[in-house]
This record gives sequence, C-alpha cells and structure tokens, in this order.
Amino acid sequence: MEDRYDLIVIGGGAAGLVASGFAGLVDVKVALIEREHLGGDCTWTGCMPSKALLKVAKNAHAARSGAKYGIHTGDVKVDMRQVRDYVQGVVQKIYQAETPEEFAKRGVDIILGEARFVDPHTVQVGEQVLSAKRFIIATGARPYIPPIEGLGGVPFRTSRSIFENDVLPPRLLIIGAGPIGMELAQAYARFGSEVFLIDNHLLSKDEPEVVQVMGHIFEREGVCFVKGQVASARMRGGEIVLTLEDGTRIPGDMLLVATGRVANVEALHLDKAGVACSSNGIQVNEQLRTNVKHIYAVGDCVGGPFYTHRSGYHAVSAARNALFPGSASGTPDLLPWVTFTDPEVAHVGLTEAEARQKHGAAVKVHHFDLEHGDRAVTDDAADGFIKMVYKGRGDLLGVTIVAERAGEMLTEFTLAMKHGLGLSKIRNTLHAYPTYSDIVQKAVTQLEVDELVASPTGAILKQVARWWS
Repeated sequence: MEDRYDLIVIGGGAAGLVASGFAGLVDVKVALIEREHLGGDCTWTGCMPSKALLKVAKNAHAARSGAKYGIHTGDVKVDMRQVRDYVQGVVQKIYQAETPEEFAKRGVDIILGEARFVDPHTVQVGEQVLSAKRFIIATGARPYIPPIEGLGGVPFRTSRSIFENDVLPPRLLIIGAGPIGMELAQAYARFGSEVFLIDNHLLSKDEPEVVQVMGHIFEREGVCFVKGQVASARMRGGEIVLTLEDGTRIPGDMLLVATGRVANVEALHLDKAGVACSSNGIQVNEQLRTNVKHIYAVGDCVGGPFYTHRSGYHAVSAARNALFPGSASGTPDLLPWVTFTDPEVAHVGLTEAEARQKHGAAVKVHHFDLEHGDRAVTDDAADGFIKMVYKGRGDLLGVTIVAERAGEMLTEFTLAMKHGLGLSKIRNTLHAYPTYSDIVQKAVTQLEVDELVASPTGAILKQVARWWS
C-alpha cells in the first residue's frame, strides 16, 4: 500500500521545515521525511550552536580584558564541559519549536528515515512506500573533507562534531579560514587555546580591507594565521602533525577541518527519478524546478552559497511554485551575509572588484572609519569601517561593514538597495543617537556631502554661500 500526498518534502532542515510548514498552512496533504532529526545543520551543528559558543567566548574575552576599564578579576578559567552544556541547552530550547509534535499540529506528517526515489512519483523510506504529485528536495549539505594525505588516519572534528567537544585543547589546528574557521578560531583563542589557522587566504570572498582589519585583530588576540596548503596529516606520539606543501610542520592537540560544504544527494537515488545532478549539487532553474517538472530542489543541496536565510527564501518560493499556478523566482537578487567574528563582517551586493568588472570606470568607493562613529568609540569597538561601492551620486552597488553589530547595520542598506530607495532616504530619516544605525546615517551623509561638494551644484552653492554671508 502506498501513502499518497499532494507534496512530499525530503529533508527536515531549515528549508524543509519552511516548505512543509507553508504547505501545511494552505491545507494540502504534506509529508516531511527526515533521516536524523528535524532542525538540520542550522539548529544542531551550525547557526545556533556556533552563536551560543561565540557568546560564551565573548564573555571570557571580556573577563580577561576588564583591567583596561578598571575591572580586575582573577585568572579566568574555562570549563569546556559547562560550555558544551550551555551550547547544547540553547540548541534544545530552539528545537522545541521544531519537534515532530509541533509540525504535526500544523498538518505535516513527519516520517523519520532515509528516503530514496523508486520512480519520479514514488519514494521509499525503510519498508514504507510514499507517492506524491510533487516533491521538494531539501537534503542540505555536509562538511567537505579534502583529499589530504593521511587525514583519514588522524582524529579530526568538523562543524558536525565540534560543538560536542568538552575539552579545551592546548593547541588547536584549523584547516580553512572561511567563516566557520574564522569564528571558531577566535572562539577557541578566547577560551585559552593556542590556535593555528591554516589557509591560503583569510575570508577569500570578502574585500581586501576586511582581511587587513580582521588579520590585525586576530593577531592581537593570539590567533596564528599560517599561509599555505596542507599536504599531509599524521600522528606523532600523542600529537597531530600537519605538513604544509612548503615542508613546514605544525603540531597540535586537536584538528578542526573547516574547508567548505558539499551537497547531500548520494542516498536519494536521483537517477531513478531522472533528476539531473552535478558535482555542485542538484541542477535547478530560476524557479527551483529540476529537469523533472514536478520535482523541486532548494537550499544547500543545490550548491552554495550556503546560508540559512537563502535556504528559507528558496523554500517559500519552491512551495509557492509547487502548489499554486504561475511561478516565482527562487533566486534572491540581493544576498546579504554575515561572518559572526568579533567584530562582525557583513556584506551585500557587489565587492569593489566585481563592481569594476561589471561597470568599469563608473565605479566609486566611499570609506567611513568606525572611529568616527560615536557609539563605536564609547563601546571601545572602533576597529572597522563601512565601505560603500557605488556609481553616480550614490547608486549603491555593494556594501561591506566591519563592526560589532555589522549584521544589524547591513539591513538598512539591503532594504535601500532592494527597493531603490536612494541614500537620501537614509540620510533624511531621523536615527536615534547614539546607536550603530546612527553610524550608518552618518556614513551615508558624509558620502552625499562629498559628492555634492565635488559637483557643479556644489561649486554654485559655495558661491551663493560666500555672497550671502
């Protein structure tokens, strides 16, 4: 006997929860299949545990740094078992809104197990066979393990296991200086580990100014960035030894591999459904439809960039396209992102290099250093900047912010760019003072004043001012 549904969603991470929840709201018969537990990487091994861990690390750093403000404490000791328990407690609190029982209340049938396609309209989960008019695949991604010689014979952790760690390693080796590697490097350095961060570049997708500022901050906090590529890994006694391509050897006590992510698709038997897939993930069009008309794919399983908010956007668009007439684009025209180091690194739109490649000599850049932002100064958090890439008198093409609350500051720029509001709308909106959003207004005002003064209109205004005075 087959269980028949209007929609089957495969994968209970961020995208799958949003898609199935949407379908439940519009009263169609929907099933959500998940092989482990609802919530996916974001809840269990990504966004939530990492932000909880960073909160603890920030507190440890604040305790050690208190003397400069006149606050004197004794030795700061970090109990990693308590840290782990706090992190896992946060995860459990968030999971309470994502349990099978909660989603059953929304009209979603939860089926635990690994799904594989039998044919384009049928999947099997264990002994259970289910069919549907339409499918949304949301199986996510997993950590990518690079083909480093000897790595298989060395104990190492990834983002899927690091948040279960209850031991503070004297020396932590991290392969990969992307967002995950950067966040965890800073966290463990603040806990008290000696951290070696190994890669060819820091935050390779970000602006050069970001690398300069964050490199200085990491050096100040004791993180050792080692430029190079790991050629091999082996055990030497009780320690892990990484050897770089140039022959440099780096010993450590714990190894974290943070070298990106790869789509989870192998167990699906996509060939049985006729769904096209590449090494980057499942192939979809702008509406998130695969080459099989009634099968959609969303989130990390279609390839990067790997962000939870992108997955959620995908899920709503795909569910709408699967269940209603017409079609909606599943590709956001603007994708903001944040690396949650301290300070945070936030970006939306084009980098300067991308903008110049697309628009050539028309591109302009305006820098605003955070030392001119009063709230950043009062918070002793003036390491950072706002960089606006634009053309004309203020047509924004991209924004990068390095600041303590960069992720929150970025939203105002994203909204303005999305809806073509223009910088004058930000400048003319009264912002509470002293706040980090006020720093945004001040940066925008400075850009507009500089543009005005340099324009023919500015020359006229100068003459009028001299005449009038």
